[in-house]
Amino acid sequence: MDLWQLLLTLALAGSSDAFSGSESTAAILSRASWSLQSVNPGLKTNSSKEPKFTKCRSPERETFSCHWTDAVHHGSESLGPIQLFYTRRNIQEWTQEWKECPDYVSAGENSCYFNSSFTSVWIPYCIKLTSNGDTVDGKCFSVDEIVQPDPPIALNWTLLNVSLTGIHADIQVRWEAPPNADIQKGWMVLEYELQYKEVNETKWKMMDPILSTSVPVYSLKVDKEYEVRVRSKRRNSGNYGEFSEVLYVTLPQMNQFTCEEDFYFPWLLIIIFGIFGLTVMLFVFLFSKQQRKEN
Repeated sequence: MDLWQLLLTLALAGSSDAFSGSESTAAILSRASWSLQSVNPGLKTNSSKEPKFTKCRSPERETFSCHWTDAVHHGSESLGPIQLFYTRRNIQEWTQEWKECPDYVSAGENSCYFNSSFTSVWIPYCIKLTSNGDTVDGKCFSVDEIVQPDPPIALNWTLLNVSLTGIHADIQVRWEAPPNADIQKGWMVLEYELQYKEVNETKWKMMDPILSTSVPVYSLKVDKEYEVRVRSKRRNSGNYGEFSEVLYVTLPQMNQFTCEEDFYFPWLLIIIFGIFGLTVMLFVFLFSKQQRKEN
């Protein structure tokens, strides 16, 4: 009975207009979520012992996976096997049946993986967890809303310059986009956020998001070691992915007399050339004097 009430509610919610760009996906998902809760009161009071969805994520807009927590057993109470079911809206209306998760293995324990055959970017999905036929948790979303790219890879850095005082240095940090992000064809446009800090600090300094895969970092202290990390998100999307592996940057201490040596080095050249010039002049003078005597 609950299932038929859900389908009827969803059908009424979508009957006023055909699915089109003029109707907000967020509004559809909101109504769908409300419908799920209204026919499954347990969704509002999910106890701590029941599994809950923790995250649904798509790394590249072509596949996605959903994860949930383990069930916690108290005494003799025990839940049955946990199953995930999903339904999605086609061009005209919501599908008339809930289908079970296509792959419980590929994304790890307590998860369901949807490969490209089961993934449609702009079509809303509703999913639910069930145990012994009872719904214990549920949510609705579109794949485009849950995009979180994989971490950037291949971080490296090069030294740009050192200040005249030898106290600060500037570096250039470079990286590569996540391998599975199809940025060459424009399917995903990524922006990146770089963060850095000294190794012994706890607070990261955050730079403004950029679209390129390299950025200069200015005024780092020499003889210090820094940690650098980068993460990415879809442009105009609020969901950052995980951070890259940490890149360690060590700036060796410069000789405090380097600048003085650089400053005096031209004078040494001037002295050498001066002595050479005086020697030549003296030789010319002596040679000319000797010539006059011979004449």
